Amino acid sequence: MISISTLYCGTALASHRLRYGRAGERPRGPVVVFNCTAACNLACAHCYSSSTAAAGRDELTTAEAVALLDDLAAAGTPVVLFSGGEPLLRADLPDLVAHAAGAGLRAVISTNATAITAEVASRLARAGAGYVGVSIDGLRERHDRFRGRAGAFDAALAGLDHCRAAGVKVGLRMTLTAGNVADLDGVLDLIRDRQVPRVCFYHLVYAGRGGGLRGDDLDHPAARRVLDRIIDFAADSPADVLTVDNHADGPYLVLRMLREASGRAEDALALLRLNGGNASGVRLGCVRPNGDVLPDQFSAGWVLGNVRERPFSEIWTDASNELLARLRERPRRLTGRCERCRWLDVCNGNFRARAEAAGEGRWGCDPACYLTDEEIAP
Repeated sequence: MISISTLYCGTALASHRLRYGRAGERPRGPVVVFNCTAACNLACAHCYSSSTAAAGRDELTTAEAVALLDDLAAAGTPVVLFSGGEPLLRADLPDLVAHAAGAGLRAVISTNATAITAEVASRLARAGAGYVGVSIDGLRERHDRFRGRAGAFDAALAGLDHCRAAGVKVGLRMTLTAGNVADLDGVLDLIRDRQVPRVCFYHLVYAGRGGGLRGDDLDHPAARRVLDRIIDFAADSPADVLTVDNHADGPYLVLRMLREASGRAEDALALLRLNGGNASGVRLGCVRPNGDVLPDQFSAGWVLGNVRERPFSEIWTDASNELLARLRERPRRLTGRCERCRWLDVCNGNFRARAEAAGEGRWGCDPACYLTDEEIAP
């Protein structure tokens, strides 16, 4: 995540300590995305998990999920993000959230919000949900088309309102593609008009059904224009504004700040270096519905182990795992443009899943990097 509000605007928020705190202050364990179910009530075009209406037969039971949460808490994980599929289709989700919160984990939920009624929101509040991120893919017509269901847009905003009324922290999430970028200004207006306190703009990762949208990804000039628009919005908005899943945004932001002669440019670069860029397999991990452990939620073919066979903490600290060791090298041994890029300590090579999906190989260049040869030159 790249916090535009912190880096460009100088806004200091407690939630950004995980991202930009001193190295010695970082938690022992990684942030963990727990894809707690493969079931979803929608059929989103860009779903990285290719979720369907039916849950998998081999999903972790409540007892197994509780054991996982206890292990994560003991290992020093600061945040567990309940995702899916649609996590609210798990009947035991409020119980799992309550258990996570009771164990000292910050319990975050990523949801399409269509199932959040006032009663559900109250249950999540009582359970101790730390944050609910609601996905929006454009304005009403485009969102409903992306999500495969009429009425999804209105239901999502109603869910967001129910959470706010119940006292749960909320924000919006938008995955940007060539297919919905025309609605960006409308979504920015929505954020402003509804006084949404936090918004995350995601770059597309070519995984799951999202792999079929690779040709619909923003081209490099469009990605730059979009980021400039988001930066301009952040500069004039009280909302906490972040971009996600493309660490090229960090160097691009610093270069813009240098052109503007911003006095915060060097501070922003120092914070980005402290953050270290892509954290897959380092400070970010994922557990799939069946217990498989991945370096991140997009790398379905990179199974490190299964929590039914060994605890997550043992899998994550296994020094003999060559894949984890390679991901944790600094600098990462990457090929092509990444190998000679002066921003490698800021970006860390971006997403391996995207490079692999684009045919660049496991350690090749992420094609979503839109920086020019001149901008990356030593």
